[in-house]
Amino acid sequence: MGQEIESSHFSNHDFSAFSHCLEQETHLIADYFHNKLFSNEGYIGGFEIEVWLVNRTGMPEPINNKLLKNLNNPLVVHELSAFNVEINSIPVSLKQHALKSMESNLQTTWDACRTVAKELSIDLMMTGILPSIQEDQLSLANMSQLNRYKALNDQVFKLRNGKPISLNISGKETIETTHYNVMLESACTSLQLHLQIPIDKAAQFYNASMIISAPIVAATANSPYLFGHEIWDETRIPLFEQSVELGTTDYRRVTFGSSYIKHSLMECFEENINHYPVLLPLKESNNGDDLRHLKFHNGTIWRWNRPLIGFDRNNKPHIRIEHRVIPSGPSIVDSIANAALYFGLVYELVNDIDSHETLLPFTLAKDNFYSCAKHGLEATINWPNHGNIPVRNLLLETLIPAAKRGLENLEISKDDIDKYLTIIKTRIENRQNGANWQRKWVKKHGREMRRLTCDYLERQNSGIPVHEWTI
Repeated sequence: MGQEIESSHFSNHDFSAFSHCLEQETHLIADYFHNKLFSNEGYIGGFEIEVWLVNRTGMPEPINNKLLKNLNNPLVVHELSAFNVEINSIPVSLKQHALKSMESNLQTTWDACRTVAKELSIDLMMTGILPSIQEDQLSLANMSQLNRYKALNDQVFKLRNGKPISLNISGKETIETTHYNVMLESACTSLQLHLQIPIDKAAQFYNASMIISAPIVAATANSPYLFGHEIWDETRIPLFEQSVELGTTDYRRVTFGSSYIKHSLMECFEENINHYPVLLPLKESNNGDDLRHLKFHNGTIWRWNRPLIGFDRNNKPHIRIEHRVIPSGPSIVDSIANAALYFGLVYELVNDIDSHETLLPFTLAKDNFYSCAKHGLEATINWPNHGNIPVRNLLLETLIPAAKRGLENLEISKDDIDKYLTIIKTRIENRQNGANWQRKWVKKHGREMRRLTCDYLERQNSGIPVHEWTI
């Protein structure tokens, strides 16, 4: 969905031509998988982080066009809402001081963005859902003016036969509302981690990513409020799932998945073409093996762990896992710590993935995920060789040490491992991730969401991790 399109209007021929190209490219990558033509290079990490533009009163400011034009940085691009931009990283080999390099590169881009933002009397904020966002601000008037976003809105509602989106999330409180565009999606801002892996281990890494999604979302939760309602610890999860729902129940457009991978990631791309109708057809001829139609279609299916196909400098195809469960924020150093937890834990779990798949059926891994999204660090989940266990205990006693071993085996520097995993460990010990800090603030000050946003932003700009934030 990051690729702009020529027009937001499509004919039946456009859909037919796109579907034909998609079918050809799906057959092509089936050949890539069968003949092992994908790269075995790894491990390379990167990320995308979606952020808010907010003014001095703590309200979102829909001026991303101005900021992007003045900034002129290819690493910073549009998002669905004019309130948001996306910051992309430079990919790095996961070894030695990779994590420190990620933090340094993000800080450099962040500082450049903030310099331009200050000239526009705004600031940037990383959070899963902006506490101060109001439903009436999520309107088409505040959509980024790109064809792909207008087309997304039009096609979603065409497939819904014009029916509005019904939002219904029950947690500590319940929110029910009806919305007439896809802009609810823009209220969900994430840290999306990318991990390029060797093709001969791709299926194992994908399954491991699904299994660890539950404890990772508990450790990183940062979205407890929506339109002033206190709902899930990571309300972004059900909000995103319902915001572009097409009305089908078997194959939802935003999904945890339907099963573990049995043999290869080709299973995801077969599922794409067999069960997901084309949402947006590129009006471009098939350019052979660049896979642009397949990649674009895959970009309109938002699995919480999504396989991606890219090409390296030698034009050799490679596989990446996009881990999408982590919310944006609370700070730069927290974001890199969250990345360290994922990279280390997934690398270590792959060594014992067969045992975990056997002992933790897919349905339990999925239940774990939604339980942790709902209850955060207070969730209890089922884990191999542990039975039902509080996720907080599991993280402290088992998973953080496992992530440490994984990072050591990746040959990440000891200083980096200690720095970032200590942040995770202390966050869990203090029971203060972003969601819990926001709740503590509201308990003391009430539901003054603009003030909460301003206080959150002040602490974010201090550069200290969330577990040290005061109320």
